[in-house]
Amino acid sequence: MDPRRNPFAPGAGTPPPELAGRDALLERNAIALDRIRAGRAARPSILYGLRGVGKTVLLTAMRDAAEGEGMTIVAIEAPENRSLPGILVPALRAALLRLDRMKQATAGVSRALKALAGFAKLKVKYDDLEVALDFEPEPGLADSGDLDADLADLIVAVGEAAQERQSAVVLVIDELQYVPEEQLAALISALHRAAQKRLPVTMLAAGLPQLLGQMGRAKSYAERLFEFVTIGPLDAEAAHDAIRVPIEREEEAIEHAALDAIFAQTQGYPYFLQEWGKHSWDAAEGSPITAADVEAAAVSALAELDASFFRVRFDRLTPAEKRYLRAMADRGAGPHRSGEVAEALGVKVSSVAPTRNSLIAKGMLYSPAHGDTAFTVPLFDAFMRRVMPG
Repeated sequence: MDPRRNPFAPGAGTPPPELAGRDALLERNAIALDRIRAGRAARPSILYGLRGVGKTVLLTAMRDAAEGEGMTIVAIEAPENRSLPGILVPALRAALLRLDRMKQATAGVSRALKALAGFAKLKVKYDDLEVALDFEPEPGLADSGDLDADLADLIVAVGEAAQERQSAVVLVIDELQYVPEEQLAALISALHRAAQKRLPVTMLAAGLPQLLGQMGRAKSYAERLFEFVTIGPLDAEAAHDAIRVPIEREEEAIEHAALDAIFAQTQGYPYFLQEWGKHSWDAAEGSPITAADVEAAAVSALAELDASFFRVRFDRLTPAEKRYLRAMADRGAGPHRSGEVAEALGVKVSSVAPTRNSLIAKGMLYSPAHGDTAFTVPLFDAFMRRVMPG
């Protein structure tokens, strides 16, 4: 079939041609944001799950919907080894300046920008906090040097500015698990203060499965402030729709047996569905796409995943980390007891604990329960067995 018309879009955070199975979640979140803008209590979404389940796509859809409703978006991807103030200040400055262009009274935004200038004094503690601020700080506003107090002052000032505009400010943070817990605690506390004041400033976020525990440890009331939503693979019906609907929009067809074969090979993970959809389309000589086309496409789909989705993560690992993951892979998809992995390596648990901790910090593993270890990347066990065959 014509590759120029191939509707599928495998890529990091690339919106799929059909966002199947997520409508109820998107509607709940839209209602929550509308309530917050109106000064009513609500819990916006914190998404957590494995790599490749579509968290970034969903977060983007929520962000776009909020922006379409006139809300001011502060979009951030939290990288490793960066501080929260370092990534937050430049993004907040840009958002406040956008808010200031609404041509209404400027007192609230001016005060928020002064709070931002005071908050920037924290650069003595966070050396990655670098931004040009053209506003003089207001003495005593977000300038104490204490992150908890200053971030609360800043978020409240931002909320008051949004309230003045009859708008809302939404922090949209991807990869939130990389924010250190003490900084995460300060952010949750600041948003809690704003919520208590019914101010229209809130957060949407996404991260790996460990994010749920991190936020709970940071502030025990986090679960009352946000709706924590686990994002997993699609069920068979939604997975079929994710493949079938884009094909039918192109006035082509796919056999039900082919849909079943794609679901079986991808286990319903959205990123893998896109890969199998793309390669099945390319493998088919004509419509309808058959189960035989899907079988032929599996070779190229796996090769593409091995060369990109899996390999980019594998290449960041040290030799010791690769050996640890290979030992896990021998035992299957998991989760696995840490002691069993150490036993497979022929060492004591304590001697490989630093390796396990490093893999968790890199976002390769998480601990679903005390003493358990699991991959954050679906099907990574099979990849490890392919890339390290012995």
